Amino acid sequence: MDSAVSSVAAVASALCVGIDVSKDRLDVACILETVLTCAAFANDAAGHAALVQMLKTLGPRLIVIEATGGYHRLLAAALGAASLPLVIVNPRQVRDFARAMGVLAKTDKIDALVLARFGEKINPQLRPLPDAQSSALSDLLSRRRQLVEMRTSELNRRGQCVDAKVKSSINAVLKTIERQITLIEQDLDDQIKGSPLWQHKVDLLSSVPGIGAVVARTLLVDLPELGAVSRQKIAALVGVAPLNRDSGTMRGKRMVWGGRAVVRRTLYMAALVAARYNPVLSGYYQRLVAGGKAKKLALIAVLRKLLVILNAMIRTNTPWRNTIEIA
Repeated sequence: MDSAVSSVAAVASALCVGIDVSKDRLDVACILETVLTCAAFANDAAGHAALVQMLKTLGPRLIVIEATGGYHRLLAAALGAASLPLVIVNPRQVRDFARAMGVLAKTDKIDALVLARFGEKINPQLRPLPDAQSSALSDLLSRRRQLVEMRTSELNRRGQCVDAKVKSSINAVLKTIERQITLIEQDLDDQIKGSPLWQHKVDLLSSVPGIGAVVARTLLVDLPELGAVSRQKIAALVGVAPLNRDSGTMRGKRMVWGGRAVVRRTLYMAALVAARYNPVLSGYYQRLVAGGKAKKLALIAVLRKLLVILNAMIRTNTPWRNTIEIA
């Protein structure tokens, strides 16, 4: 392994590394002119330290890992702290890439190799990793979403329940869930108030009729690009930019697809409120429906317009005004 490391280090500027992350193990593949599959590392603090030391010796231009339901986060923090060029990619994109390459088999070593090839051929853009405070806020928001889903499930069960003892059990669980949601929301508020910049952004976003605390927090954490990119880019990131479906003389229906589902779902609920109560966007919605657009399509258009307005507000540091004109 030492000779492999030495040979790669001499031409490290072209080196791409793929790391397949599982609960207990990290499989690493290095792509240069040939494939060098390094020994696996444990997915723990000692394994991360050994991997960081090896990668510093190699000096790769790009390290690619997938977002794997939380197992990757401690590794990402260790690589980020070592200032290594890490990119966290969408697993669906990598799987589509593997199929395009004709790689249908799936093992940890193959996945690591595919990730390295993905970095080499696609060259995904490096983006700043979230800091510890942003990660903590993201965890709290995710936990709140989980608890809200649990609450909905219990409420549905209670509505179908006839036995008094079972209903009493459900009520006890609901009481616990409500208490946990309250505690998490207090933690969220405390963390946001502890950062003047975050609090200012939340205040800007919350000035829009239809944008509440949950939507503002979600945008703050899960869409950090808000205000820093163009309206076309922000719509594509969220998945509300219409995509063409044309071939030859056929002109297909434009559809929205992909993007950040959590942000899109949250904004969809905000758009429902805005289409009724926002003095500017409700008029926009009514004009679209009166012009023959289906109500759901009109609502997606309101969502996209709302997102574009929020993006401009953060970029220009300007609160909501009811005099905003919408074409």
